Amino acid sequence: MKNLIIVESPAKAKTIKSFLGGQYEVIASKGHIRDLPKFKFGIKIENQHFEPEYTISKDHQDVVKMIKTYAKNAESIYIATDEDREGEAIGYHITQALGGNHDKFPRIVFHEITKNAIQDALKSPRKIDMDKVNAQQARRLLDRIVGFKLSSLVSSKIIKGLSAGRVQSAALKIVVDKEREIKAFKPIDFYSIEGDFAGLNAVLISFEGKKLKEQEIQDEKTAQDMLKILKADSYITGDLQKKSKKTPTPPPFMTSTLQQSSSNLLGYSPSKTMNLAQRLYEGVQTHEGTMGVITYMRTDSLNIAKEAIVAVREKIKKDFGEAYLPSKPKVYTTKNKSAQEAHEAIRPTNLSFTPQIAKDYLKNDELKLYTLIYNRFLASQMEDAILESQSIIFKGSHGEFKANGRKLIFDGFYRVIGSDDKDKLLPDLEENSPITPKKIESLKHTTQPPSRFSEASLVKMLESLGIGRPSTYAPTISLLANREYIKIEKKQIFPQENAFKVTEMLESHFQEIVDSDFSALLENKLDEVADNKLDWQKLLWDFYEPFEQKILQGKTSIASQKTLVSTGEFCPECGSELVIRKSRYGEFTACSGYPKCKYIKPQEKPLDQSEQTTNEVCEKCGKPMVEKMGKNGTFLACSGYPECKNAKSLQDKKLSIIKDVECPECGGDIILRSSRRGPFYGCSNYPKCTFISKHEPTNEKCPECGYKMSKRTLRGKEIYECIKCKAKKPLKT
Repeated sequence: MKNLIIVESPAKAKTIKSFLGGQYEVIASKGHIRDLPKFKFGIKIENQHFEPEYTISKDHQDVVKMIKTYAKNAESIYIATDEDREGEAIGYHITQALGGNHDKFPRIVFHEITKNAIQDALKSPRKIDMDKVNAQQARRLLDRIVGFKLSSLVSSKIIKGLSAGRVQSAALKIVVDKEREIKAFKPIDFYSIEGDFAGLNAVLISFEGKKLKEQEIQDEKTAQDMLKILKADSYITGDLQKKSKKTPTPPPFMTSTLQQSSSNLLGYSPSKTMNLAQRLYEGVQTHEGTMGVITYMRTDSLNIAKEAIVAVREKIKKDFGEAYLPSKPKVYTTKNKSAQEAHEAIRPTNLSFTPQIAKDYLKNDELKLYTLIYNRFLASQMEDAILESQSIIFKGSHGEFKANGRKLIFDGFYRVIGSDDKDKLLPDLEENSPITPKKIESLKHTTQPPSRFSEASLVKMLESLGIGRPSTYAPTISLLANREYIKIEKKQIFPQENAFKVTEMLESHFQEIVDSDFSALLENKLDEVADNKLDWQKLLWDFYEPFEQKILQGKTSIASQKTLVSTGEFCPECGSELVIRKSRYGEFTACSGYPKCKYIKPQEKPLDQSEQTTNEVCEKCGKPMVEKMGKNGTFLACSGYPECKNAKSLQDKKLSIIKDVECPECGGDIILRSSRRGPFYGCSNYPKCTFISKHEPTNEKCPECGYKMSKRTLRGKEIYECIKCKAKKPLKT
């Protein structure tokens, strides 16, 4: 009789199974096996008590059957889901699906999927932590309450299909507020005065004994008046000031900083970063077999296991020498007071699996992320870098100019992660020596609006405000994009029109939902539930009671923003007027009698580029006929399709002939033909002549090779392109 270990993912199951002997069977639940129902509220509320109505989803019913089959013959059933609250809740739901007391199922946790970690976990199992489970249940129910009730209200008042959420709406307001700040920004012109002294760019820092601040010179006349005086002045060199400064090592990664660095350095979205990290955590092939090569990737802790500290210090000493090894291990603490300090930071699990070795085992994207994590961990335990900052003053009787430089004295952790800082050394000039500037000029500048959020900077902002937790950053941004509240272009986040409408409504009537302080406070309360300091039912009721009152009031007090534009047409099913409605997918025509009548007028299909309108009229409905391409060539069809399906063959094949254009091969006619791959142009003498062209041939000759050119569209402009050599030239006008 085997012991059964239940994890979440098949990849994780495969990795763990490779470490254990034949006495263990490892299977995967494939995520949550129970959840709230999809299409109804799913929470029973009586006497200030919340009872979730969990169901097993259709796509997990076979998984549950499999788990029950294996469980029947198992000696012990170990719950080995992820170590965070969600993993704890998944484990709890597995025990409930098996119909047993959750205390009877040993629970094992580990920060990394390696042989030693799994074996150590099996030696010291614990029970399901119901405080963590209840914290996760409270989060799930809070999100369902807000999402279900508030989304319905938003849809009824603005546009059908819109949604709101506890975390997503708070995050959306941050994006909208940034866009408002950008729109309200008014640029200011200002001037700086700079001089070239011995090839050094020096900036004016004082004038007539007064220190100058940035943006202080705000008009051109003042700048020009100062320039005249400074150009006529004489100057001497001051002494070269040198000052050493340490650049501290960066801490190892946690979820938010990994997502930020991955976005900035690799160009990966937070969701892509987490998907790659998940694979690295669950197990990949290495030079020592299959194993997880990084620790758990959803963490807000900067702690490092003692054995990992010992290993990394040994590697630093061996690979780089004692000069790069601090006398004591470096300890980092997070600013987040609610960080789960029992967890570890994100680090490699096996330092012998170097990026150089990993390139033979990992996919390219996986390798890039793994290298980022590996090098950051090494750097976090190395010596600081030492830089020398330099400055020199050029003194005049009316003003002083300052030039700055820098020099890297000791590279320290830069040895591993590199640095963009290049030495900019100042020359050793003799103090109090006369010096004549090559030029002095005034430069005009304009203040720039604040930058829009990137995915990386939004994650940083969410973390700093305490909105969400490590597991929610990437899904929140993905949700906003999928719901078309935001658009991400060139790494910038742009809020869409509906984002402003929804945010304005919530600001006016549900301020707490979009208030970052309220959201952060709620997260802290969930942490208290996990620490057994707050009852989860009380937390839910304290939120639900005032929120439900606002929902009820909002149904009557919030004015509808929906505008129904009459079309002048009438519904063919009930006779009511047809109106133009809006959804998040665009405008459509529907019955004004909704919801009693659910008629939606079919949208007319736009003509395909291969369809050519003709002068013929459909004898059945009177709409114009169009020329279409079919498997047997061209034919005429009614433009009112699918309402009218009238079609007829083309009796006159000359309709498809391109007039006055000869085949460049044999001089025959050019005919528009069709195949499974779409329309093309071919010779009428086929099969004797096999000339074909994707674009419409013309009699225009190529200036390069003399062959005939075709007419095509490139970047919105019509041009000629040689059929043979692909040379291009503008279309004659």
